[in-house]
Amino acid sequence: MNLEDKLEMLIKRHDELRDAMARPDAGSDYAKHSKEFSDLTPIVDSINLLKKANADRREMQGLLADPACDPEMKKMAEEELRGLDKQVPDLTRQVQLALLPKDEADEKNAIIEVRAGTGGDEAGLFAAQLFRMYQRYAENQRWKFEVLSLSDTGIGGVKEASASITGRGVFAKLKFESGVHRVQRVPVTEAGGRIHTSAATVAVLPEAEEVDIVINDKDLRIDVFRASGPGGQSVNTTDSAVRIVHIPTGVTVQQQDEKSQHKNKEKAMKILRSRLYEAERARVDAERSASRKGQVGSGDRSERIRTYNFPQGRVTDHRINLTLYKIEDVMNGGNGLQELIDALVSHDQADRLAEYA
Repeated sequence: MNLEDKLEMLIKRHDELRDAMARPDAGSDYAKHSKEFSDLTPIVDSINLLKKANADRREMQGLLADPACDPEMKKMAEEELRGLDKQVPDLTRQVQLALLPKDEADEKNAIIEVRAGTGGDEAGLFAAQLFRMYQRYAENQRWKFEVLSLSDTGIGGVKEASASITGRGVFAKLKFESGVHRVQRVPVTEAGGRIHTSAATVAVLPEAEEVDIVINDKDLRIDVFRASGPGGQSVNTTDSAVRIVHIPTGVTVQQQDEKSQHKNKEKAMKILRSRLYEAERARVDAERSASRKGQVGSGDRSERIRTYNFPQGRVTDHRINLTLYKIEDVMNGGNGLQELIDALVSHDQADRLAEYA
């Protein structure tokens, strides 16, 4: 089926839904029809804009081909045609993007987890810097950033940290951040001025609701224990820390930041639900994408995705071979990071357009 036939089918379906909703006996189907109608409306609007632009283009071409057309009219037609020649490809791409299968998680909130990797203290310092980068980016996007857990190293670094990020289209913008982030710089503790390489891993998970994934109580083992701080000193005199193990998968989540056992359990369940949801998404995506060669990234934490080279002031994303000499802006969660994210989203869209063309 060619693109034009697909577009006509969508317009026809949109009309059918409008008529069905207008019927007095719409009843229980109204909500379902209304949702589908709302989803289709922006696509159909784009299709109608494209159809009008193509019709106007044909009209201008007809005027230019008409020997009886006066010179002034031809001049106006030429000018309008130049504008339409630029407009039609953009409208066509807009419609094609709207037709791509949607990632149902794109509009979800996200949980971000950052862990220090190889590199000792320097890796912990870099992990803390990445965590702050995403916090600042969230603030710039007017998203809510809530720290769920943070295990610090005692010298300004973190062993691991996680946060819940709430807002519009959070996962769609952050989902390509999952993977290994590598840093090259001279550590503060390095007397000889040598450049060290260390790494941190980032995982971005769509925040799952209870309706997204059902967890049976019998599949959980919940342990409570006394929370402790860096170096093992006690920070709580009650058994408020919680460890939850999902027995079928072995996924384990531990929370101890809150003084309330109930709050720690609630946070741990939020993270557990999101990890299990993401694991199922990854399994389904792997099956669907077996034939795709140009994926931006699998989200695998073992995949090296980006290098931050401080001496040269550059950030390189290895998946799309993009290098920006804006490291401070990137680390501050500013326009540099947005530029990387936009490029990754565009690359993914281009790959998917090529696949579905």
